[in-house]
Amino acid sequence: MAVFTYSALNKAGVLSNGDITANDRADAFRRLDRNGLQPVSLKPKEEEGVPLPAKEVKSAAAKEKGKPETIKAVATVAPKPAGAKSAEPEKTKATIPQGPVKLKRGDIILFTEELSDLLAAGLQLEPALRIMESRDELSGVKDVTTILRSRIRDGASFSQSLKVASPNFGELYCNLAAAGEISGALPKILRRQSEYLLSVQALTNKVTVAMIYPICLMVAGFAVSILFVSYLIPQLTQLLKSMGKELPMAAKAVLGVGDFVMGYWWAIALVIGLAVYGFQRITSSPAYREPWDRIKLTLPFFGPLISQRFYVQFLETLSNLVGNGLPLLRALELTRDATVNRHLRSLLTKVIAMVGEGGSLSRSLRKVGFFPSLLTDMITVGEQTGDIEHSLERTAMRYEKELQKTIDRGTAMVTPIIIFFMAIIVGTMAYLMVSVILQSVTSIKR
Repeated sequence: MAVFTYSALNKAGVLSNGDITANDRADAFRRLDRNGLQPVSLKPKEEEGVPLPAKEVKSAAAKEKGKPETIKAVATVAPKPAGAKSAEPEKTKATIPQGPVKLKRGDIILFTEELSDLLAAGLQLEPALRIMESRDELSGVKDVTTILRSRIRDGASFSQSLKVASPNFGELYCNLAAAGEISGALPKILRRQSEYLLSVQALTNKVTVAMIYPICLMVAGFAVSILFVSYLIPQLTQLLKSMGKELPMAAKAVLGVGDFVMGYWWAIALVIGLAVYGFQRITSSPAYREPWDRIKLTLPFFGPLISQRFYVQFLETLSNLVGNGLPLLRALELTRDATVNRHLRSLLTKVIAMVGEGGSLSRSLRKVGFFPSLLTDMITVGEQTGDIEHSLERTAMRYEKELQKTIDRGTAMVTPIIIFFMAIIVGTMAYLMVSVILQSVTSIKR
């Protein structure tokens, strides 16, 4: 057992000081919590079994002797009976989930919205997590909240605790949380993150609804193609062979492809699986991740989408950090750390180096060459007026609208593109069928 010295607020908001005996720091926090005290500070007074030096013992005894007995009774939290000491920590530890908890996207959105609302209302992080932990209907979110609160009370940071609590938060989420912790803008950043997650979920739902008709069309087209290759064209082939006629070259090619797929489908599936696995391993390796991140920015449709999303995230994060009093150079470093794309992170490193040498933000962004002129011009206006925070915020809103337009155009193009390709496949099959039928009819007339 160890003795800890604490300062804590009671339910009336009155600050009290005292000593508490507990197994460890986490157990001390739990004991204070059970006694209705909100810890402000908690420091170890002495190690277990190691007495204080004689001078400190005399000094502590003299101070204790001079204190009124009533104050001592209020300030010190009495330990529980000896019989309950060993069972209580075991019971508390058993209630804390062990290991990372898997969360769905909806659970992460719910957790982020709930926590950002509580922090924006003025609560500190640990009391906000305690309120969330008391809600029984949160299931997986409740377990994650329990792990987070336990680690934070042990002295861990919120961003590091997120990585341990659940792997589903992701690198971007944890890096943004770290930036919010350092700058004091955690409620704003969590609110922005919840809005981003909601927009991603809305986009996913929109794409899912838009894909229902094309998927049905694709299934019908493949079913017709399989019917042609496996039944109709072979029947006509037998008819032409009985007449001593040859099939058209296109029909022979379709039959050859069909026979190969039916005979070696397992090999085709194995090759595709190995190719996908190898591609994922290569692109996720440190040596090839940055080149692949650079290639992603050049892909049709996806490249502009990734770039515009980066502009919005870069501007919003930088605006929040600068608005909370961080120096521009430190805010840029935290924004870079919150960027997942390795190529974009290297570009921000160049910007940070130029700003560190005395260059302005807008001029540094222009020299990098990746950022559009509209973005740098709006930042220049903010630098000249001395209101760079609101300039960054207005620019982020503008690019958020552009991002939404890009997403709407992309989802609107999905259906006609799929219909076009399915029309080519079904039309090819129909042409082969008609040509074989016409050839067989001509042979019968002769």
